[in-house]
Amino acid sequence: MISGVKIARNIASVKFDRRIARVGRGCTASALLAFFLTGCSSYPAWLPASGPSAEEVTVQEAAALPIPVIDVTEGVARQAAEVDRRDRFGQVFADNQPIGYRVGPGDVLEVSIWEAPPAALFGVTSLDPRSGAMSSRVAALPEQMISHEGQINVPFAGSIAAAGKSPQQIEAEIARRLKGKANQPQVMVRVIRNATSNVTVVGEVAQSQRMPLTAKGERLLDAIAAAGGVRQPVNKVTVQLVRGTKVASMPLDRVVQAPGDNVLLAPGDVVTVNFQPLSFTALGATGKNEEINFEAQGISLAQALARAGGIQDARADARGVFVFRFEDPKALDARLRVGPMTPDGRAPVVYRLDLKNPASLLVAQNFPIRNKDVVYVANAPAAELQKFMNIVTSSVFSAANLINLTK
Repeated sequence: MISGVKIARNIASVKFDRRIARVGRGCTASALLAFFLTGCSSYPAWLPASGPSAEEVTVQEAAALPIPVIDVTEGVARQAAEVDRRDRFGQVFADNQPIGYRVGPGDVLEVSIWEAPPAALFGVTSLDPRSGAMSSRVAALPEQMISHEGQINVPFAGSIAAAGKSPQQIEAEIARRLKGKANQPQVMVRVIRNATSNVTVVGEVAQSQRMPLTAKGERLLDAIAAAGGVRQPVNKVTVQLVRGTKVASMPLDRVVQAPGDNVLLAPGDVVTVNFQPLSFTALGATGKNEEINFEAQGISLAQALARAGGIQDARADARGVFVFRFEDPKALDARLRVGPMTPDGRAPVVYRLDLKNPASLLVAQNFPIRNKDVVYVANAPAAELQKFMNIVTSSVFSAANLINLTK
């Protein structure tokens, strides 16, 4: 009975060994054949990977909603830098508004009127006993708040449109209305409380505040100085200026260096000072995969790769350096077909850099990295082949070990 069991076990073991060997040889041969038929640039989908290969990023252009892949050349880098120049304060907020103080609804004015003697409507005429000359005293009207419709009322002059005018313009209008009614009227308008001509300054400043504008014509740096200056190093601070529907941001040190970007402020402007809000994300075959902050004045693609630890010599495809970005359409060729826009009107694009070309190292120094960019370096085909062979080798040894254990 015992000898029969041993014989049965031996027979089953031999059959199992042969079956494992056949399955292992079949799987290995089939997998290798499939791998080499597809080419070294692609590999089975079940292999672990850090992202798409360079080929997979490029061929997606044939999809129904393609993302254009643009080679980074000197011309492309120059066009991207030109967009940055067009977004400067001096371009977006040109100094075309008049310099001077303009009142608006909610402002409180004091109107004073003089008449030459004998005063007929305003003031009281008196006789100077020493000189015998007649004089008149000023008539100060009660303080008035400019109405929602932008009007004030002056006796004998009626309703005066004040909103949007300077105090001098209001004085001239009141005097014109009183001409022929008062005796040589002289008018002075003084702003008692300013409720409309203000600029709001918030963020990384010593004291957030609403700064009143004057007839001098305050500029951007005046507002920051009035708020006590910035609390962080100047080269790490970004200034955002909002005026109506226009929004633009610039590094503060560029504003300091370029007088043309120190623009005149307008009532209702909002100045926000941000500390180092810019970052890009490094992924793939780079020295480190993480979100990396950079200074407000910006960095180039070459600097971004260096801060990410460079590209890994044992893994990276030097021809597959990509920048994924939601780009301003102004920076793209009008003939380029792009996918659906984002809600803020930006188009998804992929920029490709071939570091095998020595000229690319110079171009990378001029190509700007923008906030929220993704810098991705694809794995080289040889690295994927090595990964595949490691899996095959480990599988064969595992099968061999399993066979040995069954003996």
